[in-house]
Amino acid sequence: MVSMFLHELSRKISREWGMRVDGEVYGELVRLRFGNRCPYCDRSLKDTGSVIEHLDGMNQYRAGLHIPGNVLVSCRKCNSEKRRDDGRKTLILADCGWASFLSHDGSRCPESCATCRYWVTVWGDESERKQRLSENLEKIHKFRREFPNFEAATAALLIVLPDVLKKLYSDCQIFAESEINSLLEKF
Repeated sequence: MVSMFLHELSRKISREWGMRVDGEVYGELVRLRFGNRCPYCDRSLKDTGSVIEHLDGMNQYRAGLHIPGNVLVSCRKCNSEKRRDDGRKTLILADCGWASFLSHDGSRCPESCATCRYWVTVWGDESERKQRLSENLEKIHKFRREFPNFEAATAALLIVLPDVLKKLYSDCQIFAESEINSLLEKF
């Protein structure tokens, strides 16, 4: 339900802005900005499977939207790996999931950190890894600044959206438990 709500809110906002993320214009803009490469690991998207990526995940903790400025194209591997950070209620390395994902340079996490280990497989050299993660973090920040509507909308939404999503999630859970119990009584 949270995802459905966020998608409907995204559609409403996109209509008001006159730019859709599922249109060719936006897709080409994203691929051009990042040279048809994954914004996280810099792999060519021609050589790997690519997926639509939400910088801020569309979940109850990140409250990301499917709108210009929050949607990129990334490689499947990074999209999958990033979920570890995006799905956490509390982030330690950064304020948002994507920035946290790119902050796993091996200097602030325990040795057992799976995300740090992932980045070692991408860039084995520690100094190169730190430099590339930092550069990619800045590229995404720069990309985001190209969408002032996004920055203004999310600043306002971040004030009210967490409470709305928390209530929606709680109400849905209460409803689901009630329905399950009702169905169980019939058996």
